[in-house]
Amino acid sequence: MLLILLGVLIMHLIILILLIVSTAASAWSVGGDRSTDLWYSCLTTNGGYHCKPASDEDWLQAVQALMILSLLFCFFSLIAFVYQLFRLVKGGRFFFTAIFQILASVFVMCGAIIYTVMSPDDVTQFGYAYVLAWVAFPLCLISGLIYIVLRKKE
Repeated sequence: MLLILLGVLIMHLIILILLIVSTAASAWSVGGDRSTDLWYSCLTTNGGYHCKPASDEDWLQAVQALMILSLLFCFFSLIAFVYQLFRLVKGGRFFFTAIFQILASVFVMCGAIIYTVMSPDDVTQFGYAYVLAWVAFPLCLISGLIYIVLRKKE
């Protein structure tokens, strides 16, 4: 049982790291000498790297908010898991942790879908941060489902 709890904890930490990197990294879309993320649009010209703030479009602000919410809910889920690990009665399930983790997966999915649908037409290809957001979604959902099934044993 201890190995299962350790495995779930490590998986949760990996998901949290994926969400942090995908939210903060500057590679949601890349193309040639240009890279764009949720916060900045950067251009490489004449050996220099010039960044300007991302547009104020509503869809981009929605993606920013959803990614931050997913990050917060994943973090709160980790805190709830550690708390429930020590306070939950024997045989109890980690429902509170599972709800937060599933909400985090829904938020990251919605953010990635909005970015996919609304991204500008001049996007050459999606970057690694965008891919990490999509990788974090099923892992987050699977983790939430594991928390639903998981029971505390002594």
